[in-house]
Amino acid sequence: MSQGVRTRPEGSGRALSAAYDTALLDLDGVVYAGGSAIVHAVGSLATAREGGMHLAYVTNNALRTPDAVAGHLTELGIPTDAGDVITSAQAVARLISEQVPAGSRVLVIGGEGLRVALRERGLVPVESADDDPAAVVQGYGGPDLAWGRFAEASYAVARGVPWFASNTDLTIPSGRGIAPGNGAAVQVVRIATGAEPQVAGKPLPPMHRETILRTGARRPLVVGDRLDTDIEGAFNGEVDSLLVLTGVTDGALLLAAPPQHRPTYVDADLRGLLTGQPEVAEAGEGFRCGGWTATAGDGRLEVDGEGEALDGLRALCAAAWTAAGEGSCTLDAEKALARLGL
Repeated sequence: MSQGVRTRPEGSGRALSAAYDTALLDLDGVVYAGGSAIVHAVGSLATAREGGMHLAYVTNNALRTPDAVAGHLTELGIPTDAGDVITSAQAVARLISEQVPAGSRVLVIGGEGLRVALRERGLVPVESADDDPAAVVQGYGGPDLAWGRFAEASYAVARGVPWFASNTDLTIPSGRGIAPGNGAAVQVVRIATGAEPQVAGKPLPPMHRETILRTGARRPLVVGDRLDTDIEGAFNGEVDSLLVLTGVTDGALLLAAPPQHRPTYVDADLRGLLTGQPEVAEAGEGFRCGGWTATAGDGRLEVDGEGEALDGLRALCAAAWTAAGEGSCTLDAEKALARLGL
C-alpha cells in the first residue's frame, strides 16, 4: 500500500480472498453485533477460509479472553482457534512487560481478558491501588464495571504509577445500538488525574505489531467498520484495508474521511471478501463507477446514473477525496447519498 494521499477506492480484478493471504478481521460491527452474527458473515468467512485465506480476528475489546472469543465464534458457526484471536489486551500486556520487571504487579481496571494477557507475560494482576502496583492498565470491562474501579485507577495514577490503556475507542456497537467504549472510561481517569495513558490498541503501532507477530501474515488485508481504528490502523501499518458498512461508519463519515481514514476498498458486508472490486475511473470532470458518475462543485457532491448504490458511493468517494486532498471533505453530500438510498 502506498502512503500517498488516496483519492479514490481501488479496484481489484481478483477476489480479495485470493489477492491477500490473511484477513485481519475486526469483530464488533464486522463479524457480530451484540453477540449475534452479522448477516452474510458466517457463509462469507467459510468460503474465504475454504479458498485458502487465513482468518485472524483482531479486536480492541479487551474484555474477553481469546479462548472465550474463539468459543463464541465457533458457536456462531465460524470454527476458530484461540491462536487466531488477537486482542488489545495482549498488545497492552506486551507493552507493559517491556517497561516493568518480570513478576511486577499490575492494577487491572477491566475484565478477564486483561488478567489472562498479563499472566501470559509473567505479570501479576492486582485489584487495589494499595497493592503497590508497578503499572495500571485499563480496558473495556463491560456495562457492569463498578464506578469504584475508576477511583482505584485514579489513586494509583495520581501517585505517578505508569498508566496504560488497551484502547481508547469512545464507542462500541451492541445489539441495542452504540454504547460507551473504553475511551469513555479512560476519559474519567484522565479528568481525575490530568494524566495521559500509553495506548496499545488500534490504530496504534503496538496492536499492529502484536497482530503480525501472532499471525505471520505476509500480505494482510485489514477488514473493519471503523475509520478511526481499523482503517487508520491499516494506514499506520502500511497495509491495505476493506471497510464494511455493517458497523459504525456510514456514507457521510466515509465521504468526509481525511487521508488516514480512507480505506483501500469499500463494500456492504463480508461478501466483499469473495469478489473483485470495481474500478473507479475519471469521467470528464467527475468519476465513474458502474452506472454512476459523481462530481464535486458548487458546495456539494452530486451523483447521477443508475445501478448498484455501492458503485455510486465509491464514485462519490473519489469526488470527495479528490476535492479534499489532504484534508476532510466539507461539501454537502446529503442529497447525493439520499439519491443512492444511503
